[in-house]
Amino acid sequence: MPHVRSLATLCLPGGLLILAGVILLRPGVLPEFMRPSLRAYPYLVLGVGAILGWYFHRSRVVFGLLILTLADLTLRLVGGNYATPESVGRIVFAALATFLPLNLAVYAVLGERGLFTAHGAMRFVAIGVQILAVDAIIRWEWEAPKAWLTYAPLDARVSAWTAVPQTALAAFLLVAAFLTVRCARRRDPIETGFLWAVVAAFLALHGIRWGWIPTASLATAGLALIWALLETTYRMAYYDDLTGLPGRRALNEALLQIGSRYAVAMVDVDHFKRFNDVFGHEVGDQALRMVAAKLACITGGGKAFRYGGEEFVVLFARASAAEAVPHLEAARRAIAAACFVLRGPKRPRKKPTSPKPPTGPHVAVSLTISIGLAEPDERKGKTPPQQVLRAADRALYRAKSAGRNRLMV
Repeated sequence: MPHVRSLATLCLPGGLLILAGVILLRPGVLPEFMRPSLRAYPYLVLGVGAILGWYFHRSRVVFGLLILTLADLTLRLVGGNYATPESVGRIVFAALATFLPLNLAVYAVLGERGLFTAHGAMRFVAIGVQILAVDAIIRWEWEAPKAWLTYAPLDARVSAWTAVPQTALAAFLLVAAFLTVRCARRRDPIETGFLWAVVAAFLALHGIRWGWIPTASLATAGLALIWALLETTYRMAYYDDLTGLPGRRALNEALLQIGSRYAVAMVDVDHFKRFNDVFGHEVGDQALRMVAAKLACITGGGKAFRYGGEEFVVLFARASAAEAVPHLEAARRAIAAACFVLRGPKRPRKKPTSPKPPTGPHVAVSLTISIGLAEPDERKGKTPPQQVLRAADRALYRAKSAGRNRLMV
């Protein structure tokens, strides 16, 4: 199930956007009355994306949109000359096809350093240097870079299916593989957006041979970046950064939409303040992430939220308290049974090539949780969700008073 969720996170909605663009934006597919809007599509994407990226301090998205816009302008200048051997258009097309995925990959992984800062200025300069370099290659007829850009080490039949040169094709494949691995590990919406932007950029270049409009595909790549920006903003508002669980705002909205039959569990990590004092905040954060990971996998339809500090809430939207008990008990036992070995002060952050067997003592720590569970009282009519939450908090207090590491209803 986690693998299915990871695949869905990677493919949705970026993959659907690109698929819709491929299907709908091909010549002859759009109705005649919609074609004028297609001409405004890239400018709308650039304008909206640039404003949102600046407003939400997502410079990577702005630079990605700038790169896609420059690619579109370059393709318009080249026109149909990309297929003529030894022509200027062919060299420009090869340079664009090679540098486009590499630039998207670089800006996908760079940190957010702002637009109108020294770091932002350096990134603008880096883009300008590439343009000047290609201009110099053409103007001064440097044969070595020309040969490298159009180099075809494999038989021509291998790449005969696409207009993209073999060097650029290798760049696209390497970048796509690199970003796929990063996205699977990090689950960063912005990086996922850049991955789908790379896919759309390839389709823009590949489809030229078949009469597709590259502007439409490149604008769709920009749309994938805008969606990633919106998803990042949503996650910042509704998800906890440390644990990855939905936060209190998401819980409050879920409670507003809840039905009449549900159960709420308040979960608290036992003796967490003392744990933090003994082992430090970094280990404490690791412990909270471990607890959150266990609660995120709870069965029975429960959904975990980070309530604040060492407190969590598990909401069972269609279950009674009695039905939720076995699932909460299973989670409590799993957390109590789990332990992790503390990182020693001399242990390297990255695994060495030839690791030596550990010689020092191992320090394994474990945690327990206390749970308070409550449900609406049907005898009193409709009970406000916040009142049920307070009842769960009182049950949690009783669980702690009774010795901790237990569930009280």
